[in-house]
Amino acid sequence: MIITDPQEALNKRRQPKMNKPIIANPSTPSSRQRLLTSLAHQEPDRIPLDLGSTQVTGIHVITYHKLRKALGLPSVEAHICDQIQGLALPDTDLLERLGVDIRGIFPLNSHNWHVNGIEEQDTTSGEQYWNYHDEWGITHRKPRPDGLYYSIWQSPLDKPDLTVQDIIKHPWPKLDNPQRINGLREQAEAYRAAGYAVMLKDPFAGIFEMAQRIVGMENLLMMMADNDSLAGVLFDKLVELKLGFWKMALPRLADVVDVISHADDYGTQASQIISPRMFRQQLKPRWKVVFDYVRIQAPDVRRFFHSCGNVRPLLPDFIEIGVEILNPVHVTATGMEPVALKRDFGDALVFWGGGVETQGILPSGTPQEVKDNVRRNIDALAPGGGYVFNTVHNIQADVPVENLLAMYEALRGVG
Repeated sequence: MIITDPQEALNKRRQPKMNKPIIANPSTPSSRQRLLTSLAHQEPDRIPLDLGSTQVTGIHVITYHKLRKALGLPSVEAHICDQIQGLALPDTDLLERLGVDIRGIFPLNSHNWHVNGIEEQDTTSGEQYWNYHDEWGITHRKPRPDGLYYSIWQSPLDKPDLTVQDIIKHPWPKLDNPQRINGLREQAEAYRAAGYAVMLKDPFAGIFEMAQRIVGMENLLMMMADNDSLAGVLFDKLVELKLGFWKMALPRLADVVDVISHADDYGTQASQIISPRMFRQQLKPRWKVVFDYVRIQAPDVRRFFHSCGNVRPLLPDFIEIGVEILNPVHVTATGMEPVALKRDFGDALVFWGGGVETQGILPSGTPQEVKDNVRRNIDALAPGGGYVFNTVHNIQADVPVENLLAMYEALRGVG
């Protein structure tokens, strides 16, 4: 799906179609009540389940179609909520079949708006690609005809002689445009009326991650080490854009939203991308500005933060700036063993994810290995509440549907 016009994007946004909620047993909590109970670090009647409420808790469109078929659901034309990652927006029938408790609302952003796909051929290799140029000035590329994801091909400010004026004069997107959230209040109200919890996504990647996309990873790391004042100009611009969005969106949406998701990747499989000292000096104070604003303007909304890899040394810092929910709970990364995480941080953080290991076991293990992994992680993370089930990051295209079914079967048996 190629969306080039904002009104077309709004029209293609799938509206929720739900029956009127039927309360067969008044003592049975709604999905929203179930989530709020767990977020309060109390055990609900069962573990809350997420699938697709954010662009880091989703499912690739290829696997989505396989799952629908395995569940006996009719074939549909999937709506792609994230062109970069190829994520499907799960339809209501599938979410209801699985018992998913959270529904996401997605502002228009560079992953789902102005995706101007152009067929091109690499003149050197002869390979065919889909290329598109997003609203940030970033060019993305995906192999044709059957590539799974887009990756960054060109960053607009990736040059060794970058100046402050280059950053100031860059044509930055208008994040405070109310058109980005058109229709979202109506979606959220419909979800609330049906008893679901509502997640609102931050409209662009984190301060550190977005800066990488704008100037290139190598350039950014060198700037942070050798010219932190220049890096600071870029970081401050991104904070300004985030605040511009939230100043526009929160007065319109805060009262119909339960959780707001932010994301910024700081971990690798073994360690951190930058040192904790560098994070504390250059990024922590800026993230605190964002979290403080959201906390003051939306005091009843919980704050979700996605950061991949080994971020254990940063968890006290995350808590200090206002993070309440940690995702994806990268359980196989160094330092992220779930029993220790729950012991050391379970009073301060809700763990959202970590339900099954997605790098090896979910795509390559047996159904029994999947079930065993689910049970082990739930046993570690769920006691006492403060846990929401989801995989460790998105469900990828190579996951056998038998393993997905085993995952949900294990969850039903335990949760």
